[in-house]
Amino acid sequence: MQKEPMLEETFNRLSEELEQLKTHERGKIAKVIDEARELGDLKENAEYHAAKEKQGLMEARIAELTDIVGRAQVVDPSTLAHERVSFGSTVILSDQTSGEEVKYTIVGSMEAQPENGLISFQSPMARALIGKEEGDEVEVTLPGGKKKFDIEEILYEEISLN
Repeated sequence: MQKEPMLEETFNRLSEELEQLKTHERGKIAKVIDEARELGDLKENAEYHAAKEKQGLMEARIAELTDIVGRAQVVDPSTLAHERVSFGSTVILSDQTSGEEVKYTIVGSMEAQPENGLISFQSPMARALIGKEEGDEVEVTLPGGKKKFDIEEILYEEISLN
């Protein structure tokens, strides 16, 4: 069972969603199913079939959240040194070919927002960066091909997930 590192904010959000689904939504759907059953013939009862489908999707989400929350390892990146790239590190890289600077923060898979520079610790870029220090060179195979970067700076910045 692989641990799933995540920020406390994400853990709390997922735990609250799981609790909401288990305590409130399950009861609501059960009530809708019971009401639809009372309408008669289940073969042609669209309300019943829609409610059963919604129930199936909700139960799948409950199972998914139960698994994720169960494997969660809450990490506070503000307590880490960030001398080497680790979970929660913000890394400023320089593309060796174009000279363009890019900035990434390594987060859990549930927090990843690549379009905002938040990359999952499981991504090829993060895997190449973890454990490296400022001044190191990193080569990574991306969808567009192999690229080489220089690590210009490693730091901690507060992460906003909104």
